[in-house]
Amino acid sequence: MPELPEVETTRRKLLPLFVGKRLLQLEHRDPRRYRHTERAEGQRVEGIRRRGKFLLFALTEGWEMVVHLGMTGGFRLERSPHTRVAFHLEDQEIFFHDPRRFGRIWVVRKGDYQKIPLLLQLGPEPLSEDFRFHEFWLGLKGSQKPLKALLLEQRLAAGVGNIYADEALFRARLSPFRRGRELGEAEAQRLFLALKEVLAEAVALGGSTLSDRTYQQPDGLPGSFQMRHAVYGRTGLPCPVCGTPIAKRVVAGRGTHFCPRCQGF
Repeated sequence: MPELPEVETTRRKLLPLFVGKRLLQLEHRDPRRYRHTERAEGQRVEGIRRRGKFLLFALTEGWEMVVHLGMTGGFRLERSPHTRVAFHLEDQEIFFHDPRRFGRIWVVRKGDYQKIPLLLQLGPEPLSEDFRFHEFWLGLKGSQKPLKALLLEQRLAAGVGNIYADEALFRARLSPFRRGRELGEAEAQRLFLALKEVLAEAVALGGSTLSDRTYQQPDGLPGSFQMRHAVYGRTGLPCPVCGTPIAKRVVAGRGTHFCPRCQGF
């Protein structure tokens, strides 16, 4: 699933394509997944921001278009066999591509997210000033869940998913199986800083494009942070620090990659 770096990269690439343009039509055949899109037709896009893994298009007349890319969704400049929504603008067409059909679009009154529960439950943005260590540590200390599960919940830091949770835990030298309440202040500080570092680097490099190439930027370019992955997707390969083979186990229903030596096993 696209995570914060991939969604933020997408947002930045979409800004010159959408902002200031009028949405003439949103063409699709699935009103269950793409809800009330007729409300956006005729509206001008005033801005695009990101909240966690969601894109929020500010429209005129108080409307907002919320886009969640799901597992395989993304925007493209050309139509494909997996095009699900065609955005007809004044000067061009842009296409929402989603092979596995988990992406969603809602058009709602600005800030009216009652039918999008996950959006209401998001924690602070980890690359913003709202991400503060004291609150982060309190969240860790108040939970008996494994660190990997806590990071995936989105309450400690919005937008973190499987890739960047694994990479941040490796940089912080912490086991994904450690309980949140077990961490001391210095350990929590390492994780706090590692999250910010990993996510900032990934945004700067356009996110991670994996071997299936599901995620691409709207202009078709891949991300390149996958070249810096230390553990994610590297099962059996040597740890870049100590040479121990990278292991993989399941935590919170997700495949989790780690170094048994560097991360305290």
